[in-house]
Amino acid sequence: MTRSDPTAEDPDVLRDASGEALAAVRGLGAGAPVLAFDVGGTDIKSALFDADGTAHGLRRTPTPVVEGDRTEALIARLGVLAEELRAAHPDIEPRAVGLVVPGIVDADAGLGVFASNLGWHDSPLRDLASARLGLPVAFDHDVRAASWAERILGGARDYENAVVLVIGTGIAGALLVGGVPYTAGGYAGEIGHAPVAEGPICACGARGCLEAVASAGAIARRYHEATGVAPDGAKDVIARAAAGDPAARDIWNSALDALTFSLAQLTAVIAPEAVVIGGGLSRAGGALFDELRVRLAARLSFHRLPVLVPAELSGNAGLLGAALRAREVA
Repeated sequence: MTRSDPTAEDPDVLRDASGEALAAVRGLGAGAPVLAFDVGGTDIKSALFDADGTAHGLRRTPTPVVEGDRTEALIARLGVLAEELRAAHPDIEPRAVGLVVPGIVDADAGLGVFASNLGWHDSPLRDLASARLGLPVAFDHDVRAASWAERILGGARDYENAVVLVIGTGIAGALLVGGVPYTAGGYAGEIGHAPVAEGPICACGARGCLEAVASAGAIARRYHEATGVAPDGAKDVIARAAAGDPAARDIWNSALDALTFSLAQLTAVIAPEAVVIGGGLSRAGGALFDELRVRLAARLSFHRLPVLVPAELSGNAGLLGAALRAREVA
């Protein structure tokens, strides 16, 4: 499908992918007023933050769908959203913009290096957004920005060295080393695409990625493939496992083993003080956290075991990270 007008108004997305209503945004504290945009392959979360750090006009609108590279359509959509936010709140004059996107991101160069679901390659998103919006733009990777928000406001605030892991349809990660994100030109933190097994083939083209085994999407998909029954998401598979369903138990157990393996490798190599886990699977509670704690302790020996803690900022971490980054350039 190609939209004839990529800036046309679409209905707001009132619920997230799990079906839950859009959560309120935690305040940033005092600072410069800024616009913030968290762009995903499906929708864009946007808000205007005032000088007290309160979010105004929080909404999610569909990401424009066009054939090929979505850069031009996205920049046009951001322009419309910014105009609507400013018109609705004329007393708040933003001094900068925070823009975070998925894929491989070179934040220093302002480039969207690659995003398969958005079609761009080395797209100068920061400069294009700045020209369209008439404001300085802070540009970053969505999960890296989310990890920064968790570091400043959420579950990682007490830890300078931490891993932030978002387990949802896929698995995304970010590394905090010495209190700052470790980026390696945008390539660091791809925990979901670290190999943990010989198979299956991941959507990225590699073999045995963590995401292909242990993401919420993979858990539901693997159960469907094994039984022919379409579960109501990963939470349904976990519930079936607890009730004694052999297929569900095997799939959930293999997902936990894969996550444990990945966390053990991270513990041995970078020794994080904490692993902050967010995303839909984090709502499994003790079925996830307690199991991972026990399995990780059993797998390691002299290593410093990281504290496993839930993320605190829900689906708003990326937006808050965008706003925090924007204040740095305001």
